[in-house]
Amino acid sequence: MMRSDFAAIAKWIKPGSQVLDVGCGDGTLLNYLKESKSAHVYGVELADDKVLACAQKGLNIVQQNLEGGLALFEDNSFDTVILSQTLQTIHQTARILSEIARVGNECIVSFPNFGHWSHRASVALGRMPVSKSLPYQWYDTPNVRVLTIADFEALAPAVGLQLLDRVVLHDGQAVQFLPNLRGSLAIYRARRAK
Repeated sequence: MMRSDFAAIAKWIKPGSQVLDVGCGDGTLLNYLKESKSAHVYGVELADDKVLACAQKGLNIVQQNLEGGLALFEDNSFDTVILSQTLQTIHQTARILSEIARVGNECIVSFPNFGHWSHRASVALGRMPVSKSLPYQWYDTPNVRVLTIADFEALAPAVGLQLLDRVVLHDGQAVQFLPNLRGSLAIYRARRAK
């Protein structure tokens, strides 16, 4: 069964399109897009074990640290560039957002929403949150940033992104009412502002 965030992302991918997934993990999403959308897929990943998993699935993969940007790729090389639950792990947030908008005609960005009520409650009680969307303890997390839906929506235009669409999820279900309070995962479709 496909993860609900991957299913939401897949709805925005046109059949046969060129897709780059930066921070692609083990390639599960790319493999799904390849099979279900006949997409031409490429991935960027740093972790050795995940690069190997992608290669074993027959995916085109480049092993690279995203902190260095996406200089390997020309402007508008892809129809869509995906940054799925990776934004919070990157030090140079503004730079990578500008890079994915440069490389793709559109981009899709997803991240755990630190503004979810359960995270706020944990902080109010004096502890860093641990949840399905933020599953690590503060001392062993790969996350270097925490952000909310409101934070991302303020940052996007500042880095030249025009937001086109948004899906907010909690436990796999879409959240419409008070999404910054009730949603644990946000997914955006955007493009470079004109």
